[in-house]
Amino acid sequence: MGDYMKIKYDSKGDVMDIKFQEGKYSISKEVAEGIIVDYTKEGKVIRIEILDASKRMPKESIEDITIGMPTATQH
Repeated sequence: MGDYMKIKYDSKGDVMDIKFQEGKYSISKEVAEGIIVDYTKEGKVIRIEILDASKRMPKESIEDITIGMPTATQH
């Protein structure tokens, strides 16, 4: 994994995407309502997707994350 982690917030779809490594997932599980985790076939987490992110976390937190880290915020 190393220094790969990327965080992207899509304000139009209200989706927070946290990607830990490149690659394709083999298993995708909704671990809680609106929280989806993608795994490799070896069981390693590749990505976490949070739907309706603005309803799950304070707006300030989303802004801190998207401003404080290199991101690809989509408009």
